[in-house]
Amino acid sequence: MLALSLAGCSSTSDSTSAAGDQTQDTTTAQTDTATTAPVDAAPAPAEDSNATTGEKNALKSAKSYIEMGGFSHDGLVDQLKYENYSDEEAAYGADHCGADWNDQALQSAHSYIDMSGFSYSGLIDQLKYSKFTDDQAKYAADNCGADWNEQAARSAQSYSEMSGFSRDSLIEQLQYEGYTAEQAAYGAKAVGY
Repeated sequence: MLALSLAGCSSTSDSTSAAGDQTQDTTTAQTDTATTAPVDAAPAPAEDSNATTGEKNALKSAKSYIEMGGFSHDGLVDQLKYENYSDEEAAYGADHCGADWNDQALQSAHSYIDMSGFSYSGLIDQLKYSKFTDDQAKYAADNCGADWNEQAARSAQSYSEMSGFSRDSLIEQLQYEGYTAEQAAYGAKAVGY
């Protein structure tokens, strides 16, 4: 499989040469590619050779945060600024860290639904509050694998522990949080209604 992936990356500039030469050129290209970068690695953004020391350090910090996961671009900029990087240094770090922002949003979505009950729209709102874009938040909510009925049940349990709710009031509260009528009814049933 590795050979097939790398074969697609080989140069076709020698297409007019003999078949034997092409095989040798392809093998050389595969060997060179395999020793320089993993096949599935995203190309790292080019670091500006004119970057300041502060920008380079902000980039190192940004990469560390991204490895932890769950940062939006703007959230990462804010975090770097909190660490006393300048606006320019923080922006440089976030712009050049090579993050897949959809993946970051997805990691964040998993954290949120593991901590508490969220409706689909409530999760999107929470991700947007964390400064993910509309598209990134929707991507995460669509791909997080949440069972929205179970999320409603978790929310219903949480509400029931905080305060007394009638069945209708609980359903109304869950719908206010963005659950559908069916999900809200499921949540109420899960706590004994």
